[in-house]
Amino acid sequence: MKWSASQLTYEQLLAENSELKAAVGQLNAELAQLRRMIFGQKRERFVPLAPEQQLSFGLGEAHELVAQNVQAAPPITVTYIRRQKKATAIKLPSRNPLPSHLRREEIIIQPTEDVSALKKIGEEITEELEYEPGELYVKRYVRPKYARVAVRRSDDRSSAQNGEGIAIAPMPSRPIDKGIAGPGLLAHVLMSKFVDHLPLYRQRQQFRRQGVEISGSTIDGWVTGSCGLLLPLYHAQRQIIQRASYLQADETRIPVLDRATSGKTHLGFHWVYHDPVARLVLFDYRPGRSSDGPNDFLKNFQGHLQIDGYGGYNDVIERPEVIAVGCFAHARRYFEHALDSDRVRAERMLSMLQGLYDLERHARQQALSFDQRYELRQKNALPILVEIKSWLNANLTAVLPKSAIGQAIGYMLGQWAKLEKYATDGRFEIDNNLIENAIRPVAIGRKNYLFAGSHEGAKRAALIYTLVGTAKLHQVEPWQYLKDILGRLPDHPINKVADLLPQNWSPHNKS
Repeated sequence: MKWSASQLTYEQLLAENSELKAAVGQLNAELAQLRRMIFGQKRERFVPLAPEQQLSFGLGEAHELVAQNVQAAPPITVTYIRRQKKATAIKLPSRNPLPSHLRREEIIIQPTEDVSALKKIGEEITEELEYEPGELYVKRYVRPKYARVAVRRSDDRSSAQNGEGIAIAPMPSRPIDKGIAGPGLLAHVLMSKFVDHLPLYRQRQQFRRQGVEISGSTIDGWVTGSCGLLLPLYHAQRQIIQRASYLQADETRIPVLDRATSGKTHLGFHWVYHDPVARLVLFDYRPGRSSDGPNDFLKNFQGHLQIDGYGGYNDVIERPEVIAVGCFAHARRYFEHALDSDRVRAERMLSMLQGLYDLERHARQQALSFDQRYELRQKNALPILVEIKSWLNANLTAVLPKSAIGQAIGYMLGQWAKLEKYATDGRFEIDNNLIENAIRPVAIGRKNYLFAGSHEGAKRAALIYTLVGTAKLHQVEPWQYLKDILGRLPDHPINKVADLLPQNWSPHNKS
């Protein structure tokens, strides 16, 4: 069949119009995403609208049943008797008691009148929470010196073997040999920089306000020396993580000052590996985001690896001894981004996903074991997964592939074999949110110190993030932990260094 010139022009206009509509839809989706990033809420939990606020797009039989019941219910009249309350004194808002372990400074305030002839009948106690800035103080190690009295032999000769010389106690081992910083101060500097995200120059300003001037090279040396002392712990943790049978993996950027190119920073990456069962985390710094990082770190890994759809892990998961597990949080974000362009479909999917997350929340609240969580998923999650897969297949050809909802459906279908894997084992998490929680301090730190001073500095950051992150997972107070091990490591046997890892550490275990 031959088309006339006017018909051909009409068909071209239709095609062009369709392309323009798709482009406008994509641009609107990008604009909505930018607005959400700047002004929107950061939470990911989906909260559906109330039934009277929802559009009638069919959220399932449950919603329809609720609507029918609401319409069928006859109106009722409720009456009650309100009783007048008795006049009482105004009750101030109640407060939680202040922790008992805090030091109490008692101040006794006596009446101004003479109470010598009065009988004491009680006390009114008011507690006030007060604060004084951290204090720098000096520890003086005083070692008395004694002269040994030489024992004279009959031939009137003396010898060092008979007791001559000076008697003096040896100095305790110190974290940094010949350094002036004690383990508590070193721990404070590390915590301030890597946990509270306070750059070293700001810490120097704080010390200066207390009348102590510390040079930049000195405080830099403290960080370098402390991390050098802690390095065996990092290597021990690395070996433990690599032997795990189930790991979560993700990565986050860290700008690094590149001295080879003046005025520019190099974009490095922390590759993060998390063992949810043993509650261990490890940061592995690499200069880039290529697959070289996971290929090297996971070269001997065997087991299940939970990841998002990033292709940097493809070489690893293609090995037969590695089984990939998907992340529903990443898949869900695509549908959140599609809310502004296709609310009907996006909310339908988010409602189904919320059903899966409600089950996970129930399992956490009930503290279910891995076996119990597996049974819960097999009974309640599998039907929802079947429904989701059927919905994806039904809507794949009904949307434009490049639209926000089309990309969301395409991503989830492409990852489906990995996503549904979480239901096959109670140990597995539904998403990678736990590892993203461990990564969050890095993102906060970037806003404060902006970049690492060198590649070695980025590696030192990975070391501290590893130890502190694992300490938090085991409810270990990071400053107390770092202070203790920095004081013990100089004399600790290298073959027992794993005893000082956060998951094994005890302040009373003086090995």
